[in-house]
Amino acid sequence: MATTDLEARLKEALARPGRPSTDYDLNRDTLPPTDRILRPAAVLIAVSPQTETVFLTKRSAALKHHPGQVAFPGGKQDPGDPTLTAAALREAEEEVGLPRSQVRVLGEMPTHETVTGFSMTPVLGLIEGPYVPRAEAGEVSEVFEVPLAHVTDPANFIVQSRRWQGRVRHYYTVPFGPYYIWGATGRILRALADRMTP
Repeated sequence: MATTDLEARLKEALARPGRPSTDYDLNRDTLPPTDRILRPAAVLIAVSPQTETVFLTKRSAALKHHPGQVAFPGGKQDPGDPTLTAAALREAEEEVGLPRSQVRVLGEMPTHETVTGFSMTPVLGLIEGPYVPRAEAGEVSEVFEVPLAHVTDPANFIVQSRRWQGRVRHYYTVPFGPYYIWGATGRILRALADRMTP
């Protein structure tokens, strides 16, 4: 697929109407706390035009929150980040060594609310030029690529469940090889898949 065609498809997907998503979408019997205060955060959906893949990370097993889980590079917005997009680019540079100057930002998707109290903005961007991932050892144990076609095909998603805080929680998964992609990452990818296949 030519870069221009890929870019056009992604921009078309971003332009389609959509709504914010949440970790509660598949759990209608569980309502978020009415007094919650959401912290702004952002993640980068970094797409390589050369390989038509998306870069994901496997979080370090030593982390206190979500150890060993698959995630996009990203994190909370710091006071020095002028925008959520800036936060996503900074985090990607810190976590996986992707220079912000190499990312052509295409736009933002609607926010995703997590059960851990974040309002997470997915930022979609194309990687320009050669890029060799460099995992930040304190946060990331592995950086890997998943075919864009795999994570934008709704047929590859499965709804699964597990018990969490005394309740059965349902969530999207989109397995790929040895990688179990689920939770907020799975839900954001499902939102992208829905936009890519109207």
